Amino acid sequence: MSIFSKNPKLAALFRTHSSQIAAAEGLSPEVIEAAVNAGTMVILANPAHQAVTPTVIGQPAKVKVNANIGTSMFVTDVAMEMEKVALCKSAGAHTLMDLSTAGDLEAIRAAILSATDLPLGTVPLYGVTQRHIVKGGDPSDFTVAEILTEIAKQAEAGVDFMTLHCGITRRGVELAAEGGRITGIVSRGGSILGRWMRRHDAENPFLTHYDDILDICLAHNVTISLGDGLRPGCGADAGDGAQWEEVINLGRLAARAKAHGVQTMIEGPGHVPLHLVQGQIQGIKRLTDGAPLYVLGPLTTDCAPGYDHIAGAIGGALAAYFGADFLCYLTPAEHLTLPNVADVRAGIKASLVAAQSAETALGRPLAVARDRDMSKARAELDWEAMTELSLDPDMVRERRGAHSKEKECAMCGAMCAMRMMTGDHFEAAPASGDGCNAKK
Repeated sequence: MSIFSKNPKLAALFRTHSSQIAAAEGLSPEVIEAAVNAGTMVILANPAHQAVTPTVIGQPAKVKVNANIGTSMFVTDVAMEMEKVALCKSAGAHTLMDLSTAGDLEAIRAAILSATDLPLGTVPLYGVTQRHIVKGGDPSDFTVAEILTEIAKQAEAGVDFMTLHCGITRRGVELAAEGGRITGIVSRGGSILGRWMRRHDAENPFLTHYDDILDICLAHNVTISLGDGLRPGCGADAGDGAQWEEVINLGRLAARAKAHGVQTMIEGPGHVPLHLVQGQIQGIKRLTDGAPLYVLGPLTTDCAPGYDHIAGAIGGALAAYFGADFLCYLTPAEHLTLPNVADVRAGIKASLVAAQSAETALGRPLAVARDRDMSKARAELDWEAMTELSLDPDMVRERRGAHSKEKECAMCGAMCAMRMMTGDHFEAAPASGDGCNAKK
């Protein structure tokens, strides 16, 4: 039986929106349906999320970009987070994740769901943990019942996908602790569960109660993003036994979910040196039977605080070229502080550059056509077309602003290479103090 036959809400959603989804991706409904049934593509959309835009993740659909937002225990500015929600849509992100850890998490989540049609993801473990922290308890004091209740509550509210760290095991935690890792466990969810397993002398409750979680997610068409609790937190830790032990588990869990009718994605590596990206991506894809791969970065160097959005875009372009489907952005604030609105914008744009670069290299028709059209517009000095074809039209307008009446750019002026051989007549204006100011 197919996923669609086991998941009535997904089937109904696809019947209603198949033409819209297919047109957005430049694919046929039949290709999308076959890929979803194969487990190599998911459609993010919880019917309880009013007016959500169903969004496809997985090859051969477009590479998508996620933006993380949310409060922290040091910075709890809900108004700023809501400003980020609006910005993420206008800047081109395809999905959002609310990673809030402070304030009224339920109210924040409800406000975000009401304010955006982008699919929304969460990490339910944060809500469970926060309740114990604010009471002065240990972060790992929660019960299994609390976990299942939180997942169900968020599914009923309309959350479209959830990061659930179901693949981390007691063995994996020990491998991370004893395997010579420099940074240990850097995933918040992974570290919380590692602490829980040690304090309770028990196996990961997300794993032992996986069937209960599947039942909840099936009832609401929530896509499970199988969390990478043991992802490498620095380049030196990439590819160790702890990481691969978890990846193997994630592949098995994805197969169980597919048999149950639940859609899943796999979360991938965080810090991976440039020369290891190909092997990491292809290895994860192979071990998870081609399930959609959702990568953080990956960061190709650990030495770029303040510029991690660039390091992540370098890794993201490579990752998408070798098979990743979904890029989780990084911002200039990564490893330093909570991102502000400007950081969020910079992170989205960097990941969009990575996605476009990969898709062009892969020969995806829409991406290739966009690059070609931009080249033609440049050759013709068609600034309006260049602006609209760019990944950041607002940036083009801003940088062009002071010389927007000129035919050429302010770098070349009368020495414009594009016009030099066309026979156009140049009438050079007097040079200004900041460079040439040639006019046609």
